Amino acid sequence: MLDAIAPYNIRMVYKSNHNVVYSCKYHVVWCPKYRRRVLVQNVDERLKAIIHQVAEERAVAVIEMEVVPDHVHLLVEVDPQYGIHRFVKQVKARSSRLLRQEFPWLRSRLPSLWTNSYFVSTVGGAPLAVIKQYIENQKSV
Repeated sequence: MLDAIAPYNIRMVYKSNHNVVYSCKYHVVWCPKYRRRVLVQNVDERLKAIIHQVAEERAVAVIEMEVVPDHVHLLVEVDPQYGIHRFVKQVKARSSRLLRQEFPWLRSRLPSLWTNSYFVSTVGGAPLAVIKQYIENQKSV
């Protein structure tokens, strides 16, 4: 069995908390309400800082991130006991509150910053490098 794996040069890196050893990577995408192109004029840079702040507080690894005017792509590794849903909910809640305070023009354009929905996919079937490259290339699409 190991001989079949060796030619592919697979090197899994695992994390652990006190109870679980894991490797749970997710590709997450969400949009502003009505898919409005409001993630511009320094809003995108501030959003990235907020995402990194929440991730640091929750021990979430941000592997790749891209913010384009009408949506956000994240590639993150999240402790399964914390859960991807809790991380996304916290990022969306905090970023909506802070961005609407810091950029008042957002309040006049949207009743709330984010839609209630988001896309999430585990990253296990595709090589991690392919997902990272896809997210990096979002600015040029």
